[in-house]
Amino acid sequence: MQGRLAGRIAVITGAASGIGQATALRFAAEGARLALVDRDEAGLRTLAASLGAAGAEVDVQSGDVAEEATVERHRDAILARFGGIDVLFAAAGFSSGTSAPDTTLAAWDAVIRTNLTGSFLWSRAALAPMRSARSGSIILVGSQLAFAGGRANAAYLAAKGGVVSLMQSLAVDHAPEGIRVNAVIPGAIDTPMLRRSFARAAEPAAAEARSVARHPLGRLGRPEEVAEAVLFLASDAASFTTGACLRVDGGWLAG
Repeated sequence: MQGRLAGRIAVITGAASGIGQATALRFAAEGARLALVDRDEAGLRTLAASLGAAGAEVDVQSGDVAEEATVERHRDAILARFGGIDVLFAAAGFSSGTSAPDTTLAAWDAVIRTNLTGSFLWSRAALAPMRSARSGSIILVGSQLAFAGGRANAAYLAAKGGVVSLMQSLAVDHAPEGIRVNAVIPGAIDTPMLRRSFARAAEPAAAEARSVARHPLGRLGRPEEVAEAVLFLASDAASFTTGACLRVDGGWLAG
């Protein structure tokens, strides 16, 4: 299969839904060989069956992205099947939607683990084969809220700020080894996670309207639009791009 990622091995975490799923579909269309990771095993297998029917080569690994032993086991299984990792897209995310006084330590830990620790563990896992190959692309997921702030989401904002700093550290450390590390910065993207955040509000419709109004483009983003940005960062078109935050936020940060 021809395409911008033809024959490349791409690992996508959080692949069962939202931005991760949209990116898996986009990468498959560009010829990537896919390793899909999520705790939603049923969702993964449904996606893998659809991609396989379309001719993509797909591996599925279900489990917690922030559990060290699980990540290392999955990494080893991926290497045994494919022989390397060319692209990592760490898209797994989770939000609790509370301000600091209302955030329990358990909720704080859960959000930090999935968003930040999961990004770290999978980046570390992918770096070993990438360093051996002296090439690779890692894409993490930040948030416009890490830059603009936001209400009642203390743990999520802290985690996403950490993801951006992690990305910059990795980019500088591993550029001499031919490894590029970047982040996409989505605005409010119409995903199951965003819908759950609206549902937590006292008036969900009003919460959605406020979110839409924050975007100069006047609407929520689509997962497919973020997937296009991820594809760019994963491809040779971004060969001189590292340490970058690529905003896909409908103008939120410019407004």
